[in-house]
Amino acid sequence: DLEKEQLKTLKKVVKRFENGLPLKDLAQVIEILNLCAEKMNEQEAFTEPLCELIKLCGLPFQKKKLSDEVSYSVAVSKSIAQLGYLMRVPSSQVRIQICKCVVSFYNTELPRKILSGYQPTSANYKIQMAELGGLAETLILSLALVENQLTEKLWVLKALQHLSSSGVNCRLMMKAQAASRLCLYLNGVDPSGQLVFRSSEILWNLLENTSKEEVVNQLSSLECVHALKEVFVDLLMHGFRHYDRQLRNDLLVIATLLAENPAAPMIESGFAKLLIVLATFTEVKIPNPLVKDLKLTYSYEDFELKKLLFNVIGVLSKDPCAVQLSLFLFVLTLQLLSENDVMPALLYYVKPNQKPGFHDWSAAQYEELQLHAIAILASVAPLLVDKYLSCQANTLLLVFLEWCIGQDPFFGHGNSFHGTGGRGNKLAQMRYSLRVLRSVVSLYDDAVNLNLCDQGAISQLLDVLKYAAHKSKEKEDAILLEIQADILFLLSALCENDLHRKELFSYEGVDILIPFIQMDPKKLYSGLGHNCLLFSALDCLWSCVIGCYIAEDYFLEKQGIFLLLDLLALKQKNLCNIILGILVEFCDNPKTTSHISTWRGEKDQTAANLLIQLWRQEELELGVKRDRYGRIVDMKRPIAGSFQKQQEVIPMPANCPSFAIMEISENVRAKLYSLLCKLGFENLPGLSAKDFVTLAIIRRYIDFKVGEVWCELCAELKEEFRPVASDEEALKVISEISEDTGRMIAALQTEVLESQHHQEIQEEEKTYTKIQATRKQREMVNKSWENFLTRTSNYEALKKAKRLQEKSIEASRSKSKTQNGAVHSTDIKGLGTTV
Repeated sequence: DLEKEQLKTLKKVVKRFENGLPLKDLAQVIEILNLCAEKMNEQEAFTEPLCELIKLCGLPFQKKKLSDEVSYSVAVSKSIAQLGYLMRVPSSQVRIQICKCVVSFYNTELPRKILSGYQPTSANYKIQMAELGGLAETLILSLALVENQLTEKLWVLKALQHLSSSGVNCRLMMKAQAASRLCLYLNGVDPSGQLVFRSSEILWNLLENTSKEEVVNQLSSLECVHALKEVFVDLLMHGFRHYDRQLRNDLLVIATLLAENPAAPMIESGFAKLLIVLATFTEVKIPNPLVKDLKLTYSYEDFELKKLLFNVIGVLSKDPCAVQLSLFLFVLTLQLLSENDVMPALLYYVKPNQKPGFHDWSAAQYEELQLHAIAILASVAPLLVDKYLSCQANTLLLVFLEWCIGQDPFFGHGNSFHGTGGRGNKLAQMRYSLRVLRSVVSLYDDAVNLNLCDQGAISQLLDVLKYAAHKSKEKEDAILLEIQADILFLLSALCENDLHRKELFSYEGVDILIPFIQMDPKKLYSGLGHNCLLFSALDCLWSCVIGCYIAEDYFLEKQGIFLLLDLLALKQKNLCNIILGILVEFCDNPKTTSHISTWRGEKDQTAANLLIQLWRQEELELGVKRDRYGRIVDMKRPIAGSFQKQQEVIPMPANCPSFAIMEISENVRAKLYSLLCKLGFENLPGLSAKDFVTLAIIRRYIDFKVGEVWCELCAELKEEFRPVASDEEALKVISEISEDTGRMIAALQTEVLESQHHQEIQEEEKTYTKIQATRKQREMVNKSWENFLTRTSNYEALKKAKRLQEKSIEASRSKSKTQNGAVHSTDIKGLGTTV
């Protein structure tokens, strides 16, 4: 009768702890649970008390002291972990009770009665202990035990659904391959639909609370993708409830994440083809067995489905290098996109909007789909250029752009991600249409660009640019600036290396470019995109104006060179390089140098002075050694920077440029040298002695650079082998010539400085002499004034002055008598003054 006694005792235990288990007794109760589990193999009568005891574990634990929660934490976490291990018991009743117990952890209601002298633990205590004990990982592993029992499986999933709300539990579940295990059960038989719902909910929690990449990697097996595809198709074809459509869209988002992973077999499983066909079947009426019986409504869920399908096309058409996609898979993807008429389907939306909308979509919904489709077209078009041309996409886009700047009444809703800034206007449509053109033009495909220009794209783009510039004057925002920058890029790409197109651009284009170059420098730091716009304008100037004398002359007439030098005078590192390049190219026009020489900046600064200042600034950044007067210090390598000197000599093939050559393209000194060569090194106005010292170095830039190359050559030769005597002598002479040039320039610099010093001394002496003369004159004036005061206050002094005056008059008279001439007296009778 031992079993009977044990069953009676178990009933007493259950009765004793019906309001909750004390923390101090929990370890013993769990030990009893394990004993009952062992007894169940022999006696089924232990099933009921075992379930009752498990049920008690679902009630809040009881504590005597506040510190009990911490004191018993290790024992409690191990005890809760033991609950998960009891899933091994082959009893549906026990397994379900364990899951119910776990679910009750998340019940925050306090018990009606508590043990005398005890109080319940905090609401989150059990949840924390479950995390500490790794219960979630155990339950994931237990899915294999309930694989063929639907009810038990659903209860396990319900428990996991609660547990997966925690990041700690999600990480534990991922250790047990939770994502792949759950995905494989998705297409199991379940009339209630709970299996798919709960599994997808857990997958979403895993994606949100753990590494997305890890979840996607676990789902990227062929079996998982097939299971996902089957469930998606089933919901698509047979799910008519609102809840089914939402679940279908959730699974499609997961499928999109898988499509972003090149390792996921989306193409091999046929899932990619299915999604592409679904994305285009309403726009392109081609019979396809995959969508034969499919009919979409115009509910909000189907609208979301349409947008998600467009998004999948965008994911599949990403750059293969960016996603590390193999060439074979990329070719298959292109084939799928081409065969299923993705291009015509997306171009279907490149047409003026109508009200109240197309088909049964509302005007706002159609606008959102339209903008989304055009945005995806920008990714697809560069991949399917032949299809793009055959569909006359350039024509459609140019007509669409014409509508964008037209006066047709249209009020954009601007209520989506792609519709930003497009409320009440057509700017969003214009923005994404230009992005499509930018994506295909940037391929520099002759057929595409010729097709565009033959349809008058240059003239039309200039009209759109004027429209956007006018709008920008009313209110500047990032979207308008982006539109203008894109148009400038398009014009640059179309006109580059084509004289006829540059002539089409010339007058009207230059008039539009000038205001961009006159931009207020303060705007460059606004953060809206003025910086990008200015660079686009400069690039457009380089590509569309330089090389066409008509455009160049008109730009010079508009004082464009002065504007470029004004920008250069800002001395902004990112601007200097491109502006100097433009000026060097412009100097091929003989009229340019006079404009450069005429320019005057702040404080009457000349262009030569500005260029020399930029040279000094560049050398300072490169770490070139100079003394305090700017003279050469290192005679062997006068223009080498600190980084260049640190480079070790590495023997390289003849077709590879050495560091001395590479360095030319990495700073602006070569451009500054070229410009000063065009201006001439003689009779440059507005230069100081310091400028002449720097100019002496600039003048011999090529000689110094040649010397650097020979220096590298000598070092490479010595690394590989020893030259013969004659070659060694020749190399020595070349090296000495380079050093002599450095010494000669250093001597010239010293001479310039000494001459300047001598001139300063002379000027100082002149100034000192002038000061002396001024001081002497002041003393004479003071003495004269003192004499005057003396004569007015002292009668004797006045008489003496009178006598001196008369004597002076007499001495000044001629000694010879004038024949027959009248003699006039010079005295004024009665005069009492000597003034």
